Amino acid sequence: MVTRGILAAPVLFLHLAIAQQHLPVEALEAKLKAKIAAYDQKMDGVLGVTAIDLTSGRTISYNGDVLFPTASVIKVPILVEIFRLARAGEFRMSDRITLEPSELVGGSGHLQNTLKNGPIQLTILDLITAMIETSDNTATNRAIKLAHMDRVNVRTQQLGLTQTRLRRIMLDTEAAWKGNENITTPMEISRLVEMIYRGKAGHPDDCKEMIRIMKLVKGRMRDAIPANVEIASKTGDLTGVKCQTGIVYHPKRPFVVSVFGTYLTGEETPVAAITKMVYDHFDLLGSANVYGNRGVR
Repeated sequence: MVTRGILAAPVLFLHLAIAQQHLPVEALEAKLKAKIAAYDQKMDGVLGVTAIDLTSGRTISYNGDVLFPTASVIKVPILVEIFRLARAGEFRMSDRITLEPSELVGGSGHLQNTLKNGPIQLTILDLITAMIETSDNTATNRAIKLAHMDRVNVRTQQLGLTQTRLRRIMLDTEAAWKGNENITTPMEISRLVEMIYRGKAGHPDDCKEMIRIMKLVKGRMRDAIPANVEIASKTGDLTGVKCQTGIVYHPKRPFVVSVFGTYLTGEETPVAAITKMVYDHFDLLGSANVYGNRGVR
């Protein structure tokens, strides 16, 4: 028994030593955060960033737990709830609905010009595609009516997003001035997008369809990513608020990234610049092994 104890002690010590090792990737992540912080110091307003390595599960976060106004990024939780309700049988994606000119709201989207000429019919799938692809606000407000605001919030809570809230319809400026803003954190929305990627934000087939729709989005992230690399994302844009969250399908190191800026002035937006920093980080990770040896692939 004494001999076994003597032999076990070095083995235990070895396991503890391995557990306490620090990998070079941690130092590389620290450098990325330093670059993000340096960018933040030069810009007006507040910056928040979260990136999730979809290979290792590691996260990099800068002001990731700060509450930000979502702008149109809140449409991702609405999308998730619409798919859940369709899966539960409350309606079918092929069901047709009628949008009336009286429902028209301004801002982003492509339906407003058509609605000016009278009512239009479209399927629920068409409605939510318009909500995401061109960020159509009229489509979004009908989608909120279909999903119900409280049920969207219940679903986000069930998914562990304790600070994400849908609190007003699109372009309700009176509610916004009262502080009833739609809110999330870079970390929480990144976790939701990760769940969609992994097929855990609903039925796996529904998550695949959400990704298909999100791949239709154009945004500032596209300016920072090589043209041959796919992105599935959602943009957000208000006066003083610029944000985007998405999956970047790097061929060797896919990742989720969310970039939020608020209290911004003029046309300032951090989305493209920060996304480029994050992409370069994962591009480097994808070219090497876990210790940084780039001659093994």
